[in-house]
Amino acid sequence: MSANPRIVVGVDGSPASEQALRWAVDYAKAVGGTVNAIAAWEYPAFYGWAGTSVPVAEAFNPEELAGKTLSDSVAKVVGEDAGVRISETVMPGNAAQALLEAAKGAALLVVGSRGLGGFSGVLLGSVSRHLTEHAPCPVVVVREGLAASE
Repeated sequence: MSANPRIVVGVDGSPASEQALRWAVDYAKAVGGTVNAIAAWEYPAFYGWAGTSVPVAEAFNPEELAGKTLSDSVAKVVGEDAGVRISETVMPGNAAQALLEAAKGAALLVVGSRGLGGFSGVLLGSVSRHLTEHAPCPVVVVREGLAASE
């Protein structure tokens, strides 16, 4: 492990991602690392709308929304002083693609077990599952509802 390991964590504003962020910060403190908090964004697909303009879409900015969600989550989880260096990055693309790209050269990738989408009964979301199968570094999946000491 390098002298200042970089820990990448996916943050989408979900409770599981906020627990993953807390875990990543605690781990970074323990190993003298840095945290790179990542939020991904993409334009939603609107099926069945052909050739019409949608006035509401002009005000909709998914990149800005992802950045605000990321900043709000970091502030909520770590407050004013995290005790480690945290960088916030907003990346285009779906979450799995963005996190795979960000994890290149990282010491560790941390994600929540489930994000905001999908089915509530599933224990492992599609993004976390994809990352455990394809990440270029070790992956920690933090389950929602478990305290850091559990």
